[in-house]
Amino acid sequence: MRGEIESKAAGTSAPARDAPRVAVLIPCYNEETAIGKTVADFRAALPNADIYVYDNNSTDGTMQAARAAGAFVRSEARQGKGNVVRRMFADVDADIYVLVDGDATYDAPSAPAMISDLIENHRDMVVAARVDREDAAYRRGHRTGNWLLTSFVATVFGKTFTDILSGYRVFSRRFVKSFPVLSGGFEIETELTVHSLELDLPVGEIRTPYFARPEGSQSKLNTWRDGFRILWTIFRLYRSERPLNFFSAVGASLAIAAVGIAIPVFVTYFETGAVPRLPTAVLSTGLMVVAVLSFAAGLILDTVTRGRREIKLLAYLGHRAVEDRRTAPRA
Repeated sequence: MRGEIESKAAGTSAPARDAPRVAVLIPCYNEETAIGKTVADFRAALPNADIYVYDNNSTDGTMQAARAAGAFVRSEARQGKGNVVRRMFADVDADIYVLVDGDATYDAPSAPAMISDLIENHRDMVVAARVDREDAAYRRGHRTGNWLLTSFVATVFGKTFTDILSGYRVFSRRFVKSFPVLSGGFEIETELTVHSLELDLPVGEIRTPYFARPEGSQSKLNTWRDGFRILWTIFRLYRSERPLNFFSAVGASLAIAAVGIAIPVFVTYFETGAVPRLPTAVLSTGLMVVAVLSFAAGLILDTVTRGRREIKLLAYLGHRAVEDRRTAPRA
C-alpha cells in the first residue's frame, strides 16, 4: 500500500523512490477493552506501518493487550495526553505519522485516504472531522463544547477546521519534528491546531465516521473540567500569539473606564474650579497610565512573538529540507 500511495504522489513517470515509513501513534490510559481492536484495525488498514502504543500509567491490562495485538509498547510516566504526545513525537522516527486515540472510536480504513491527501496535496497535517454513526458516539455536551471552541478558534485564528478537538490526525515528519509540545493534557489537539494556523502551514480535513466506545470502555474526558482547560489554552495561546490585539483590548477597556470615571471630576472642576473628588481623579489617572502601559507591552510582545514565529518557521523549513533529501530520487 505504501508503494501505491507513493506512486500516486510521485506520478507514474517519476523515478522510483523509497516508500514512506508510516508510524501509527496510540496514546493510552486504561484502554484494555478497546486497544486490541484499535491495533488490529490499523494493522489491517496500514499493513506495513509500525504501530506504537504508549501507556500512560494504566492500572488494567492495556499494555498486555496491546503487546498481544502486535504493537510496540512503551510507557510515559508523566500523566496527561500532551505529555504522551510529546514523548511519542520525540522518540519515533518516521516519514508519516498517524495519531489516534486507543478507544476504537475512530475509523481505521480512513487512514489510507488521509495519508494520500497528505502526500498528494503536500500537506503537513490532515484532521479527521468526526461524523458520528451512533447516538452514543458523540455526547451532546461534547458536541456543543467542540462547536463553541471551534467557532472561537475560527474567529481568532481563521476558519480552516470544523473539528479542532479530533484525536485522529496524520502529520508529515517536518510538522512532528518542528512542533514544540507545551501542553500536558487533552488540550494538545487545540495546540496542534493553533500551531498550524499560526504558521499558515498547509493543512486539510477529511470527514470520517465516528463510533461509540466498545462495551465496558469508559471515556477519560470530563466535559466541564477539560472544556475549561481547553478554553484556557486557547486564551493563553491568543495572549501569546496575538499580544498586540490582546493587550490593546485590555488597554482600550481601561482607558474607557478611566474616561468614564474622570467625566464627573472634569464637570465639577469646570463648574466650581475645584477638584473635591481627589481619590476618583487619582484612580482615573492610574487607570489611564496602566492603559498606556498595556498598549506599550502589546507592541513589545508583538515584536517578540514575530521573532518566535520566525524561529519556528526556520525549524520547520530545516526539517523540510531533511525530508526532501530523504525522498529525493537516487542517482
